[in-house]
Amino acid sequence: MSKLFTSSATAKGGRGGHVKSDDGVIDLNVVMPTENTDETGTNPEQLFAATYSTCFDGALNLVAKNNNKDIESTTTADVSFEKDASDGGFKISVKLTSEISGVSQDEADELMKDAHQVCPYSKATRGNVDVELEAKAK
Repeated sequence: MSKLFTSSATAKGGRGGHVKSDDGVIDLNVVMPTENTDETGTNPEQLFAATYSTCFDGALNLVAKNNNKDIESTTTADVSFEKDASDGGFKISVKLTSEISGVSQDEADELMKDAHQVCPYSKATRGNVDVELEAKAK
């Protein structure tokens, strides 16, 4: 398999630090939302929500195009940081909600299921992260 491109970001200080992409587009403080602090910043779950929703919405539109469906969509990823009862540590879960116009509810449900099979982020999380899908035909 040949790489099409590689993106790079460097974090320092973990959940109380800073993250910056190699091109400087991302240059953010990182804070833990559960800590009482006046500092503003992002967190890994927010960054993952942004990337997963973007990737999934792209996959959804690709699947629709390949099925001759003319749609408009928006996808929201709600990424939760949770306690993991199996090992006492932590884990994440994701709920993907796509609002899709131009198709019926049954078609929207099917497009989401198909997109979940081809989205690179869905492939990466499969079997590791609980992902819930919700389609909303408009």
